Amino acid sequence: MILEMKVPSPGESITEVEIATWLVKDGDYVEKDQAIAEVDSDKATLELPAEASGIITLKAEEGDAVAVGQVVCLIDTDAAKPEGSAPAKEEKKEEAPKAEAKKEEPKAEAPKAAPAAEKTYASGTPSPAARKILDEKNIEPASVSGTGKGGRITKDDAVNATPSMGTPTGGNRGSERTKLSMLRRKVAERLVAAKNETAMLTTFNEVNMTPINTIRNEYKDAFKAKHGGLGLGYMSFFTKAVTRALQLYPDVNSMIDGQEKISYDFCDISVAVSGPKGLMVPVVRNAENLTFRGIESEIKRLAIKARDGQITVDDMTGGTFTISNGGVFGSMLSTPIINPPQSGILGMHNIIERPIAVNGKVEIHPMMYVALSYDHRIIDGRESVGFLVAVKEGLENPAELLMDNNPKKALEL
Repeated sequence: MILEMKVPSPGESITEVEIATWLVKDGDYVEKDQAIAEVDSDKATLELPAEASGIITLKAEEGDAVAVGQVVCLIDTDAAKPEGSAPAKEEKKEEAPKAEAKKEEPKAEAPKAAPAAEKTYASGTPSPAARKILDEKNIEPASVSGTGKGGRITKDDAVNATPSMGTPTGGNRGSERTKLSMLRRKVAERLVAAKNETAMLTTFNEVNMTPINTIRNEYKDAFKAKHGGLGLGYMSFFTKAVTRALQLYPDVNSMIDGQEKISYDFCDISVAVSGPKGLMVPVVRNAENLTFRGIESEIKRLAIKARDGQITVDDMTGGTFTISNGGVFGSMLSTPIINPPQSGILGMHNIIERPIAVNGKVEIHPMMYVALSYDHRIIDGRESVGFLVAVKEGLENPAELLMDNNPKKALEL
């Protein structure tokens, strides 16, 4: 029986995918549920499992764009599984010519080993002393005009030679052209659209991270022991501070749809994470109702799925506000780009000890710059600045504003 394998729908509104990589070759025997290909949609990269066991015949090439429901391969389910010894014999046959080719290599190189040409000082050929100088300068002899007998390059020619700005001087100059994945092309389109279709503006502030560091240093070991190895990171504090600020400034938790404004009474926080296939933005649902443990657990779950390439379209659909942490890569300051159709995104950055004025005295504290990019069509300056100040207040006074003056209870210790 010949089974036709068609492209399944990766999610709502997706009508086309791209064959990113075939994990098997034409004519291979595959087992049921074995991953046979990776396919890119405009939202994620997913694995395509074999629907049955048998000999596979590929009907699409890597890089082909195929419609959802299109046949991409055939599986002969009646074919018997080949014996394991057969592939080994084929490999030995293929390897034999390679061994012969290696033996012939010295013969091909033999004509090159005749430096006698240098000793004749033919036109454009450097003397031994000149060659040494040119090699040290990384200059090709062909780029130097010789003034010696017969046009040979003398030592003085080499000493006075300078590399031409338009002439390669021995370094690698290769290039490679590769097709962007469908996911990367879609990300590029969305970034350009966000710049062109929104009135994006960015406001900045700075946060003293000492209060958060004090709480983390005091409770992180107990938190990890109590919650099965789960770490107490910065993201739970920032998510808590953001959900509090969104409730104080609901316009930041809104978006434009044509000539209408849609406001939400819940906070679905998109968290930008870096995966092997590029930037992924999974969503933490109803983050306003989650505890510190709940937020850390959900972010860890989504980050692992992104890292392993198991993230789904449903994991990334929706979201009312985004948090992006460029600080993990060392970014000190940036202007993050809005994630459409959302109206705001908070950018976190690295933490650096800097001197600041505290009660009239100069003290050194761990400081972080934060940036809020927002759509000025729907969010005014008062709301944007007020929102970022509310985030700063929550982060600089976490015990009172985020933990109800009871850190142990908030951390479920």
